[in-house]
Amino acid sequence: MSNGFLGRAKHRWRISHRVVAALWTSGSLVSQCWLAPTAQAETAAYCKFTNEAIAQKETLRLNALKGNPDSDNRYKAILKQHGDSLRQCRTRTWPNDQAVWLRLYPCDIRPGGLDDILDRIVNRGYNKVYVEVFFDGQVLLPAADNPTPWPSALRSPGTERVDLLAQTIQKGRERGLQVYAWMFTMNFGYNYAQRADRQGVLAVNGRGETSLSFVHDQSQVFIDPYNNQAKTDYYQLVQAVLKRRPDGILFDYIRYPRGTGADSVATKVEDLWIYSDASRQALYNRGVNNQGRELIQRYVSQGSISASDVASVKKLYPEEGSPLWQGRTSNGNDTAASLNWQLWQLSVAHAAQGVLDFLALATLPAQRSGIKAGAVFFPDGNQVVGQGGYDSRLQPWDHFSPSIEWHAMSYGVCGNTGCIENLVKRVVDRASPDTVVIPALAGTWGKAVQNRPSLENQMEALRQRVPGIDGVSHFAYSWQDPQFDRDRKFCRLN
Repeated sequence: MSNGFLGRAKHRWRISHRVVAALWTSGSLVSQCWLAPTAQAETAAYCKFTNEAIAQKETLRLNALKGNPDSDNRYKAILKQHGDSLRQCRTRTWPNDQAVWLRLYPCDIRPGGLDDILDRIVNRGYNKVYVEVFFDGQVLLPAADNPTPWPSALRSPGTERVDLLAQTIQKGRERGLQVYAWMFTMNFGYNYAQRADRQGVLAVNGRGETSLSFVHDQSQVFIDPYNNQAKTDYYQLVQAVLKRRPDGILFDYIRYPRGTGADSVATKVEDLWIYSDASRQALYNRGVNNQGRELIQRYVSQGSISASDVASVKKLYPEEGSPLWQGRTSNGNDTAASLNWQLWQLSVAHAAQGVLDFLALATLPAQRSGIKAGAVFFPDGNQVVGQGGYDSRLQPWDHFSPSIEWHAMSYGVCGNTGCIENLVKRVVDRASPDTVVIPALAGTWGKAVQNRPSLENQMEALRQRVPGIDGVSHFAYSWQDPQFDRDRKFCRLN
């Protein structure tokens, strides 16, 4: 699992000096798909279904919901027909894969609720849906079959055995949809932080802060990726989700928290989230000899080392020529200034390696099950800032495994498509030729929102600028149908 910043093969914690030194360097807008005018299944631009086809399907759905057996049979038939039409259209239309991000709510378990949502998604030409299954400290698993330390999203009496995720996967496939499970990763949620049996699991910076006090919104609770309890809990969660056999699984929040203003940049070791016990001990263990381990400990605890620290450590261990740690070879330059710089690079690489190792652990069950895995990230989350500073999220996505899907959240806001194109281009330029890059775009169909161009304009710009892209996703379904989303979110089951 240590095949990123801190090691490739020989030792779990081995670090390459080159990696440490480098770190991060840093009309119709698309062709339309017109199918032969078969009954009820005609699609138009972007594989959207016509108003007539949508209305007919909705009438059958409502009548089937009332218990009409003929309507039920016809509804099932039209679902298959639309699924076949969508599949054919997407093979002829760019992009071949068009996905949407979806959060479900407790009221979606009402009779016909999931059918309504998934029909609307198909009607818009989507052939994939990314369903949020772990978010805000809760899981989309039935309370009666939830082996995780997080509460179930469905908590009303009588819902203990309702498996909303399994139902969504089944109903999605009936419509020709691929259903992915979308999960928070290093952000475990407020509920987790309140557990008395999970103390010491959260990431801590050099000022003794956790993300609860650092971010101030009570929704971001980042764990120490080196903590064994955190790894065990998350692995168990992923296994429980994969039991439902989704078509894929996506990992979000693979990073550390980002502050505002000056706190959005890490410029000194105290800014790094490496001060919880597990992370700090793992960093100390990167020392190759006694001088190296002692200097790492002093650097972390003091924030820097002085010439007297270097002299004192050499005096403590006179049999050792120079302080050594993973990635460092003795070059005779043991000045305090040089060692401070090298220790800063080591500390940043250590923090980043924790992210990489945690993602590798998360994707392992999916790889063993033959289920696609993907990572969700910000294309600008791995940047060098100024002289030796780093984006505080420390999201080393350019070292993510090339064998998983890369879902780049390309949410640039500049009034046009230029900044969005640049984010996607940055990812494609750094990805291997075999890596599947799927940009996530924020916006709505047919109009600009919050200074973002319409989805059509964004997609056409990407098609022209980054022609190798053949899949996109849209964040989020709630943006496209806000009133419907609010009605679902705030309804009462009882």
